[in-house]
Amino acid sequence: MAKPSKSRRTFLTGAASSAAAFAAQGTSRAQDAKPAPAGTAEVHSNEKPGSDYMVDVIKALGIEYCAANPGSSFRGIHESMINYGGNSKPELLTCLHEESSAAMAHGYAKIEGKPMMIMAHGTVGLQHASMAIYNCYADRVPMYIVLGNILDINFRRGSPEWVHSVQDASAMVRDYIKWDDTPVTLGHFAESAIRGYKIAMTPPYGPVVLVADGVMQEEPIEGKEPRIPKLVMSAPPQGDAAAVAEAAKLLVAAENPVIIAGRMARTPKGIEALVELAETLQARVQDQRLRMNFPSRHPLYGKPGAAPRVPNVSDADVVLALEVEDLWGITHKMTPLNRFGMETQPTTKAGAKILTISAVELSHKSNYQDFGRYVEADLAITGDPEATLPALTEAVKKLITADRKRAFETRGVKIAEMGRAGRAQDRELAAVGWDASPISTARLAAEIWAQVKNEDWSLVSNDRMSSAWPTRLWNFSKHYQYIGAQGGAGIGYGLPASVGAALANKKYGRLSINIQTDGDLNYAPGVLWTATHHQIPMLTVMHNNKAYHEERMYLALLGAKFDRGIDRSDIGTALTGPDINYATMAKAYGMYSEGPITDPKELGPAIRRSLERVKKGEPALIDVWTQPR
Repeated sequence: MAKPSKSRRTFLTGAASSAAAFAAQGTSRAQDAKPAPAGTAEVHSNEKPGSDYMVDVIKALGIEYCAANPGSSFRGIHESMINYGGNSKPELLTCLHEESSAAMAHGYAKIEGKPMMIMAHGTVGLQHASMAIYNCYADRVPMYIVLGNILDINFRRGSPEWVHSVQDASAMVRDYIKWDDTPVTLGHFAESAIRGYKIAMTPPYGPVVLVADGVMQEEPIEGKEPRIPKLVMSAPPQGDAAAVAEAAKLLVAAENPVIIAGRMARTPKGIEALVELAETLQARVQDQRLRMNFPSRHPLYGKPGAAPRVPNVSDADVVLALEVEDLWGITHKMTPLNRFGMETQPTTKAGAKILTISAVELSHKSNYQDFGRYVEADLAITGDPEATLPALTEAVKKLITADRKRAFETRGVKIAEMGRAGRAQDRELAAVGWDASPISTARLAAEIWAQVKNEDWSLVSNDRMSSAWPTRLWNFSKHYQYIGAQGGAGIGYGLPASVGAALANKKYGRLSINIQTDGDLNYAPGVLWTATHHQIPMLTVMHNNKAYHEERMYLALLGAKFDRGIDRSDIGTALTGPDINYATMAKAYGMYSEGPITDPKELGPAIRRSLERVKKGEPALIDVWTQPR
């Protein structure tokens, strides 16, 4: 490690004193204020602040990046990270908003399989980051949050440090994080830092918060440095052996079992485990596309359609749900009973068995209702699906007789034929409106696929808002080729999460593709600058339908329901008058861009030109005017 310079603590003390003196003058006397003299605290060249030790602890975790918008409450760690730590492992990423920092970490973890660190400033920084932290929690993704705070009133310098400090810093996000702590000594910080990382990375994954007190950061270390504990990861929880054996019996005996994959695969091994189980049973897999769970052109892959999150299970006699989102909404439907009520009916056939494997029950909170309605499962196995599937597959194999194997093979042939027919139908549907302007979302997906299919590519965005056309037309086979949705359905996630995922792909030389919705981008456009500044290669293709279209559809639906018409549905939802030029916006942040493109014949050449820039190591954006979905 580099030795701390003589001037470092002199600067920090003097700068703080000057700032406090200026604040004390009041705004009406700002012109008369004079810089306060440097602090009188004794300065030694061999002093090592607590923040240096904190950085040593963070380095022991192997964290590669730290995303942050600068804040005074964590300035000690910030300074130690870039000077003492050499701005390497972690490398600091400059963000223009804390929500972007958190969403970048969210996307990064879904590619890299481990957390990125973010730093947030006191009360206001955490408030900005909170929506993105909630998305991460609901998506069961690890995030490592270090929050600056000044607890001791004797060290708060002026009004800003009072309004940005708090007694219980993690309170505002505690309902949607997995764990937090507020260390009071450096040794306490080290132990909690290691513990927090371990908790974040034990399924079900989730965000953790470590509060770093400003005084502890900036005061010199007294005496011998505390030892840094060794990080020992926990094995993921596996399902009970007897319950797994019972599930195997039901699956082998089933005539038409259906496997639904939600947030099942944490690593490439999860995909391999699901493929092995499906092939052993010759069972159909319905992937909700919340993760990359199953190869999209595998013969057993169920036809996704435009809404893969709600698969059809009406023909199933056994449903195996692997950490599924809203299983009740899949196994039930609600139909109008009268003007004021709804009637609930099952979507499964009579006698169908529902089996679940999920670790989410190990991390439930009571306030936020992300857990969905209660499902009356016939067999509920608590455990991580990825860790449990190998035992389930072995149990299934032991029960298969020659007769059952022949029945499985016959079933597999039928499923494969249904899949081929479904993909052929999707190709026909994609041709509808091929030459239309605005450009169809099917053509948008097809034009991108034509130019990336022979590359080592990664779709770092969700495709739900474009009628799942990439899922329906592209060949997804690797774990990093799709990162799914945002978890908490919070807008503003898409662009920064894509940048974070592209950062994770960068060291592997993968081509990152982001199909970006326009409403989402306007929440956090500053991350375009972060991508350009840090040279994070990624092609962003705008799905610019000039509206918050889902909300516009809701208004049209209600207007029609109450016979008020749909002609006013654009009010409060349309992004027109004036149109937003995203190519110009990207140029303002220093990014290569083209558009707006309205002629579908111009789309392919624009993608080709932009990919040339991306392959050279820079981000690029194409603004495309598109159909609504």
